Amino acid sequence: MIPAHVRIFVCTEPVDFRRGFDGLALAARERLGEDPRAGGLFVFTNRRATGVKIVWLEPTGCCLLYKRLHQARVVLPTGDGPGVRIDGAELARLLQGVPRPTRSAA
Repeated sequence: MIPAHVRIFVCTEPVDFRRGFDGLALAARERLGEDPRAGGLFVFTNRRATGVKIVWLEPTGCCLLYKRLHQARVVLPTGDGPGVRIDGAELARLLQGVPRPTRSAA
């Protein structure tokens, strides 16, 4: 469980998933207007909403979590700007995704 004091920011615009640590930290700064070195988790999704990357910087380095959803899609929270702040419970729901509709054979 993520402690309640940890700030979690979700970028509501998809990013290129070829980006790694530095590219996602730059996206946190440019798109969300947040300094990743100030702490917090920064959540990004790809264009098809089938993957999630979370980046956070610590004093000793940078961490990256990548989850690929096979039978689900990420549903991002809505907001007025390019980013939304959420809590740990909302992050858990986001990482779970929602099932994709199954295709019936015709």
